[in-house]
Parts: sequence; structure tokens; C-alpha cells
Amino acid sequence: MGLTPVPPDRLAAVVTRLEMRERPRPAPVPPSRLRLARWKLPEADAYRALFRRVGAPWLWYSRLAMTDERLLETIRAPGVEVYAAADGAGTELGFVELAFRGADACELAYFGLVPELVGRGEGRWLMAQVLALAWRPGVAVLGVNTCTLDHPRALPFYRAAGFRAVSRTLETFPDPRLAGLLPPDAAPQIPCLGPSPADNSR
Repeated sequence: MGLTPVPPDRLAAVVTRLEMRERPRPAPVPPSRLRLARWKLPEADAYRALFRRVGAPWLWYSRLAMTDERLLETIRAPGVEVYAAADGAGTELGFVELAFRGADACELAYFGLVPELVGRGEGRWLMAQVLALAWRPGVAVLGVNTCTLDHPRALPFYRAAGFRAVSRTLETFPDPRLAGLLPPDAAPQIPCLGPSPADNSR
């Protein structure tokens, strides 16, 4: 068994691919104080702000690295649907992004809530909404990816929802904290080994 070195300015994660190939049986929807609504034409800055609030603890960064043009092209593409979860005051506290890009497939591209809601049961409510939205006529498979940098309960959560793990891959990528896409103190559970942008500017 060997170890593969990872440069200090990069991160590595094992990505698990999960799929659901039949619609789950109807079940009661967990209660929630949130409401989910379609975000038809999200603006780039508003989308990034919510993306950052939800994903910074897990080093989500891909959408932060896009130009406005590329981001809007991605989230407004045909077949892509973004939904925001908000409380009674209209404060957005989570979001879901579904991609219907094939004749019979739906991809759960993003799914998340702000850190203060994690572990309070709101995730089960949000997944119930996802399953109702994704399993529309013609869909035969619902897929999602999670990785070892995500919340430690992410993989068990998806499996409990009815997804089955089908493959694993290894992903390496630049540490977004070093690129200035996320603050240096984001995701303290994942050590940042390289110099910060401030160090490089001296």
C-alpha cells in the first residue's frame, strides 16, 4: 500500500458517485419552517453569496472561480433548475440545483443548507423536496456526487435517502483559500498548507 504525495497548494478528495434508479415510495414530508421556491434568473453575485454561505465550510469553490458570464451561462442553461430555501422573513438559508441534461437522467448538482441549520432535520425536508422535483415523468436515474471534504454525515445521509454508491474517483484541485476564493479560516478542519495570498504579496 503506497501513499501519493499531494503538493501543499492542492487538496485531494475521494469522490463517491451515488445513484437512485427508481422513485422512492411516497412518505410523509418532514416539517420545516423553510419554503423552497424556484430561482428562475439568479444574478451572479446573489448566487455566489448563497453558494459561499452554504459551501465554504466544505471548500465548495467551483462556481466562485467562474466569471459572471460563465456562471450565468451555467446556472441559466436549459435543463438547469435552481431552487432557494428561505425562512418566513425571506432569508435564503439553502439551495438546490438540479440538472436535467439527458432524456432520462437528473443530476443533483448542489444540495446544501447554511451551517447553522445542519443537524436540525431541515436536510430531510429539503431532500423530500428534491425527490418530488427530480422524479418527474421520463426520469429513470437521479445521480449525485459527494466527497471526503463534505460534511461527514453527507454520504450516510444520501444513502439513507435511497441513493446507492456506484463508483469512486480521486480528485485533486488547487486549495481555494490560497487563491483567495475563500477566506484563509474557511474549513479549519482541513489544514491549509501553502502560503496565503497575503504572504505572496509581501
